Amino acid sequence: MAREVNADVCVIGAGSAGLTAAWIAAQAGAKTVLIERGEMGGECLNTGCVPSKALLAAAFRARHAETARPFGVAAEPRVDFAKVHAHVHEVIAAIAPHDSVERFERLGVEVIREEARFVGARELTAGNVRISARRVVIATGSAPKVPDLEGLGDVPYFTNETIFDNAELPGHLVVIGGGPLGIELAQAHRRLGSRVTVLVTSSAMDKDEPELAAVLLKRLAEEGVAIREKAQVKRIEAKNSGIVLHLEEAHQQAQVEATHLLVATGRTPRLRSLELERAGVACDDKGISVDERLQTSAKGVYAIGDVVKGGPQFTHIAGYQAGIAMRNALFRWPAKVDYRSLPWVTYTDPELAHTGMTEAQARKEHGDDVRVICLPFAENDRAQAERETEGRIKIVTRRNGHVLGASIVGARAGEMIHTWVLAIGQKLKLKHVASMIAPYPTMGELNKQVASEFYKEMLSSPWVRRLVRALLRLP
Repeated sequence: MAREVNADVCVIGAGSAGLTAAWIAAQAGAKTVLIERGEMGGECLNTGCVPSKALLAAAFRARHAETARPFGVAAEPRVDFAKVHAHVHEVIAAIAPHDSVERFERLGVEVIREEARFVGARELTAGNVRISARRVVIATGSAPKVPDLEGLGDVPYFTNETIFDNAELPGHLVVIGGGPLGIELAQAHRRLGSRVTVLVTSSAMDKDEPELAAVLLKRLAEEGVAIREKAQVKRIEAKNSGIVLHLEEAHQQAQVEATHLLVATGRTPRLRSLELERAGVACDDKGISVDERLQTSAKGVYAIGDVVKGGPQFTHIAGYQAGIAMRNALFRWPAKVDYRSLPWVTYTDPELAHTGMTEAQARKEHGDDVRVICLPFAENDRAQAERETEGRIKIVTRRNGHVLGASIVGARAGEMIHTWVLAIGQKLKLKHVASMIAPYPTMGELNKQVASEFYKEMLSSPWVRRLVRALLRLP
């Protein structure tokens, strides 16, 4: 006989979005049920952000041991891939308690480790438990999108869900997909000793500013990562204990042999088992349709994170959406999503970070009322001291100094982009960034420096010079 549970809030999914929503609901005093069929922490902790950044950290250290000679330090790195694998899982284990069942139960959340299914409007079953809730939050995340390629099912391949279980250094890793995940893992494995080839159907890193993405791709090529753009995979087969990929490039047939294969071609929402039609929730294979308040077509049912149709798929956006949804669900506060200052970072070396509009988007919306300011990292003293001069910062503004977008490629770009997220989100102008006191010497000074560039032309204009001369004549 099913156990009946009445809740104020039922959250489906214990990834970044669901955990944040459950935490807010519990802290606010709502009786909260959290349903998770898999691992607590979801994709980000177990198979995404955390393990990938841990792997990149190991690769970063291997690379910098190799490039220490200009500093007067001689070092020869020796990579023990089994220990790298152990490091990755030690990092996951260190963070896991924050997302654990025990922590959320201490907060007062009832955690049910079963698969959730809707049986009616705001009514669900999970194992032998039937839940009725005033509000339901769907946060079931996404799964790797696997392309329909001939022969792919006949060969072993990794996705982000399985590659971090691999304890053997690949001899030749072929990556299908040239987005942030594929590029990050390509550089990490190359630095740790693998031969790496990336196959991209169009252009690698095509959602970022082209000239900044080119800086990153040039670095990867210099390190030995082969990036083959406009390469269509036609067929895959197993051969001689390896994998052969048959390609079409520039209307020519080609092939590449691999020892290991990684598929990094995007994400697809996890919806199939929820039976959303019973709750009246509109969705398709691209996700759940929501309004600006993240409410679905069913009253009292919200969707957040990777399941949102057309929504940005980032961990930090999942947490942001959880806050918006819970303000509406708990407080009847008419909060709406605002993605104008949406940031993203590719955690390669150099890092590539962006927020707001690209130059192309700004010119499409504002026409000639757009100004672009760029500054190379070589203009920064800290970058010179650390020999991290390969990079640049690009700011897109209106002619009145109102900040529209920012992109940075270079060391610690992900930390530096915070300033511009704040500027765009709070509708600040370049004068606010230019007037801040930045500690010297820091990479962050580049933000102040590039903002100050905007005013150089004004300071040297004839009318300003005349004004200064006139004022200096005064007693």
